[in-house]
Amino acid sequence: MHPVQAAYAMTNPKLPGFLDRLETVRKSRTGFIARCPAHEDRSPSLSIGEGDDGKILIHCFAGCSAPDICAAIGFDLVDLFPDKPMQSNGHRHRIDYKALVFHLRHEAYVLSAAAHSVQQGIPLTEDDKNTLDRVIQSFRLLSESH
Repeated sequence: MHPVQAAYAMTNPKLPGFLDRLETVRKSRTGFIARCPAHEDRSPSLSIGEGDDGKILIHCFAGCSAPDICAAIGFDLVDLFPDKPMQSNGHRHRIDYKALVFHLRHEAYVLSAAAHSVQQGIPLTEDDKNTLDRVIQSFRLLSESH
């Protein structure tokens, strides 16, 4: 058994692998905290937990997005979800539309900000271009997952 699993009851077997890719991981009252891999983090600002449905829940108190955090450690957003497309009763899991809308709103904001910069003649940095590539990949994954 993975040491993290021994210290914390988990339903998503991907959580130990996620935690292994982070630095300064410590147990917290509701899960774990660690240094955020998506920005220069001197003290832990990333909260990691697990939802009742087994989803890995992440929140960076410095404001990094879930896609940026995942990309920084080589995870995809889909890796935050357990591999169980059906519930024990044979029904599909319900989609968390609130979380989906929140994510899409953030991605639309990123696209809007980039479009505004280009429209104003402000060149995009390599980081901006990488962020846009990630946003485009998110939209592609969403459109293919119907």
